Amino acid sequence: MTPEAGARAALQRGDLHGAAAAARALADSDPQDPAGYFLLGIAAAEAGQIAKAVPLIEAAVERGPRAEYLAHLARLLILLRRDGEAAEAARQAMALPPGDALTCDTIGCVLARLGDHEASMVPFAGAVAAEPDNLDYRYNLAAASGFTGRVEEARGHYERILAADPGNARAHYALAILSRQTHEAHHVPRLEAALAAAARPDDALRIRYALAKELEDLGQAAAAFGHLSLANAAHKRAIRYDFAQDAAIFDAIEATFGGAGLADPGPGYQGADDAPIFVVGMPRTGTTLVDRILSSHADVGSAGELQAMPLAVKQLAGRHLAGTPSRLVIDPATVAASAAIDPRLVGEAYMARAAHQRPQGTARFVDKLPANFLYIGHILRAFPKASVVCLRRHPMDTVWSNYKNLFASLSAYYGYSYDLMDTARYYLRFDRLMALWERLYPGRVLQLSYEGLVADQEGQTRRLLGHCGLGWDAACLAFHENRAAVATPSAAQVRRKLNSDAVGRWKSQGEGMAEVAAFFRAEGIAID
Repeated sequence: MTPEAGARAALQRGDLHGAAAAARALADSDPQDPAGYFLLGIAAAEAGQIAKAVPLIEAAVERGPRAEYLAHLARLLILLRRDGEAAEAARQAMALPPGDALTCDTIGCVLARLGDHEASMVPFAGAVAAEPDNLDYRYNLAAASGFTGRVEEARGHYERILAADPGNARAHYALAILSRQTHEAHHVPRLEAALAAAARPDDALRIRYALAKELEDLGQAAAAFGHLSLANAAHKRAIRYDFAQDAAIFDAIEATFGGAGLADPGPGYQGADDAPIFVVGMPRTGTTLVDRILSSHADVGSAGELQAMPLAVKQLAGRHLAGTPSRLVIDPATVAASAAIDPRLVGEAYMARAAHQRPQGTARFVDKLPANFLYIGHILRAFPKASVVCLRRHPMDTVWSNYKNLFASLSAYYGYSYDLMDTARYYLRFDRLMALWERLYPGRVLQLSYEGLVADQEGQTRRLLGHCGLGWDAACLAFHENRAAVATPSAAQVRRKLNSDAVGRWKSQGEGMAEVAAFFRAEGIAID
């Protein structure tokens, strides 16, 4: 067995010490052989030493670029939030002869993480072609197919996964949300059987969400609510969420920006006239719809849900944090420290992070990360010319839609969504924060009603375009014909013409939403 084969075999069996020793011997015996450096880097990465692994793999690439090396380099750069460099490494990997199935899948995962789902189709398909029985590779191809509008292809891949693994919870959930279920075509009996056989809490969570989605589609509201209640209560316990965590963040933002001195935007970022358009709001309130409307305009492209603003603020606030910086992207200490940041630097850091994901060929781009409503103060100070649109949906529909949709289950952004009353309390704080932004920056944020858009599509679309400084483009009314990828739970809806199906959906829940209704009335939130 060659030293390289020995190092790879050690990695496969989890012997990191043996792998590192074999790789070090290989690198020492021939310093110009890239394999030793690559395998040393992989061993370091497997040990959790990402920062140490990157220069080792870079050394391998310098000695002999291969798709495998560049793919793993891109993967590690993503983990370090160095997205621009990751994008470049992935592009270089794509330009080289295709590697093994794992290399293809790794490239696809990097591209998907960067929001380029269309480009990810090629390497994902290559991985499946090389190893058709690998269900993880096929799932990734199925997800990319769904995001890019290839619904029947996605459905076929998910069904092949379930034929091989009937309990695959990810595939069950993905199939449920892929399209609207009907009495003639649904998966309820199969889902009930899968739930009965589910051994892991995560599997039961996803299957119950899938059942709730399909049962609601079929008009069985009470049964859907029952599954959601069980799933969400269990997951809230598992993640140990406490609303006080989010309340402290809102308190910090209000304390930081509510005082004197921060409302004045100052000169901000002066690097370009192509100011971003930020579409914000609570999730499931129409942000994807508005992103599609705007990106149907000839002068606008969608960059998707960028983490560029949260990461820019976190990076710069870290310089002003006392003690050990938190690992969380947003927390009270980070918010307080962010008051000392020069807005110009926020703009520069944001644009640098956004550069690799913003579409080419359009003068303007949309960043539709809903949670950017927490950063409106920084946005408007950094970008005096930026357009900000905040979606507002009926409070009860907002709460219900957040509660019934499975977001990234480990993301701190959505911890509130596993409890109806936590979601109601979160909405209340969101509403209060938006009132603060309006007081500080009157007229700078367009608060756009989802129900108003549904009732008067053209009138509200004209209002939206006007706020963003865009001329009229009739293509914005045909947003459903926009073929760009959609990687949110709204993927199916935004490929249909605008309709009122989702308006007032909460009313089907009756007793289940009664406590939320009483809370809103007591807090002065209009719901009638």
